[in-house]
Amino acid sequence: MGLLNTLSTALAPLTSSWTAILFALLTLLTTTILLNILLQLTARNPHEPPIVFHLVPFIGSTITYGIDPYRFFFACQAKYGDVFTFILLGKKTTVCLGTKGNDFILNGKLKDVNAEEIYSPLTTPVFGKDVVYDCPNSKLMEQKKFVKFGLTSSSLRSYVQLISREVRDFFSADAASKKFASTTGSFNVPPTMAELTIYTASRSLQGKEVREKFDSSFADSFHDLDAGFSPINFMLPYVPLPHNRKRDIAQRKMTDTYMGIIQERREAGDINPDEREEDMIWNLMNCTYKDGTPVPDKEVAHMMIALLMAGQHSSSSTSSWILLRLATDPQIQDELLAEQTHALGTDPSSGALNDLTYDSLPHLPLHAQVVKETLRLHTPIHSILRKVKSPMPIEGTPYVIPPTHSLLATPGVTARSAEHFPSPMTWEPHRWDDHPAPEYAHLAPKHLKEAVAEEKEDYGYGEISKGAASPYLPFGAGRHRCIGEQFAYVQLQTILGCLVREFRFTTPDGEKEVVGTDYSSLFSQPQRPAVVRWERRQKNKA
Repeated sequence: MGLLNTLSTALAPLTSSWTAILFALLTLLTTTILLNILLQLTARNPHEPPIVFHLVPFIGSTITYGIDPYRFFFACQAKYGDVFTFILLGKKTTVCLGTKGNDFILNGKLKDVNAEEIYSPLTTPVFGKDVVYDCPNSKLMEQKKFVKFGLTSSSLRSYVQLISREVRDFFSADAASKKFASTTGSFNVPPTMAELTIYTASRSLQGKEVREKFDSSFADSFHDLDAGFSPINFMLPYVPLPHNRKRDIAQRKMTDTYMGIIQERREAGDINPDEREEDMIWNLMNCTYKDGTPVPDKEVAHMMIALLMAGQHSSSSTSSWILLRLATDPQIQDELLAEQTHALGTDPSSGALNDLTYDSLPHLPLHAQVVKETLRLHTPIHSILRKVKSPMPIEGTPYVIPPTHSLLATPGVTARSAEHFPSPMTWEPHRWDDHPAPEYAHLAPKHLKEAVAEEKEDYGYGEISKGAASPYLPFGAGRHRCIGEQFAYVQLQTILGCLVREFRFTTPDGEKEVVGTDYSSLFSQPQRPAVVRWERRQKNKA
């Protein structure tokens, strides 16, 4: 007892000190919160948009926004209107909703808005130096032109065959994994489709050598590099956190892999284009900048990494949502199979459907509409950010957005707006029918025809529609519009077509609702696990 009394007496001052420190911190926090509330109530600048009410200064609305961005946007729109500002990790971020808001931000002039300063800290350590957002915008536009012009009709034609083969091999009953060896089963959709889409993209866009690497350590490097897209890296891209160290090792390894492939090809000499497979590596190896400089091999390697990473997330997420939606709607699956049967015909001897081809895709409109409707409701990127470079007046308002702000466009809000898409949260591919049947007519999109005759502009990679007048912008708009749109549709429609002819999909409990959305990364994706049941069709027949 004497020892305990002695220790108690000795620790009493220390305990008292910690109590005082804790009390002081709580007092400081309380005072800071009260001052922050007072400033919001009394010191509003009439020339800036209203600030979303928040308690903690630096945190602001970060948590509410991060949990469910769309719920946050619609709630703020109801309270503040189409233009409002919220605090995102200490940064004033102004949101502009609606088609006018999309146009204001996505078609902003270079002197007014900048994407590089926002995204470079995140993308440069992943993609590598001197490409995408780690170079002047004029150079990025040239790089986009190289990629866009590499996606020729002949290359896309060959991609359909390559993608189809990858899908068949992956889901084959004889595949090495034995995951689909039975006639029925179930699988967790997001990781399965992530694996499949990386195989299809690498085999088509990237070439045979890259695809073969995914049977070895290249897949592990891809996973480690992918972790570099963690949202915390917007603020701490070069802090030696474990995931950043792995990211940097993986980036060097993948760059070396591509450099090795390029070097082997150069040493072998350029093959006659008529005798080689068309892939993006060959295309970029033969590109030259306007000043006459050939694209350096390291930049080719870094652009290939960017293509692999950027396309993987959107295709993986969208193909997952397609499967999850199909599993709740057996009728659409039957209609898709019937569409293929009608458009492609069957082999007289086996009764099996004829192969999908690039030329057959335009004859499968419902397949395209399934992809289109899924992209509408499950846009992979919910927020598009820009740094404000000069004061920007917003037409029709008293607001002028200062350079201390970031701007945020969210085309997914217009895609979920009843103003443009009746019953917007209903997944219904038939809403896109050219001549909807009576049961679908009330779901037809509104205001799309007004956006057809839009102004076009050449930002340096060919003339494109500015696009922002449309309420449907899953691939963005303006100078940073995604150039992979055509490939994405080819890849997704081919995967969809192959799966529908091989399987019937259902939800485990016959439910008609899909899982929720995980917004924890930069790319929206289904919450995991997201399981569907499958049953293999007999000879591709219904």
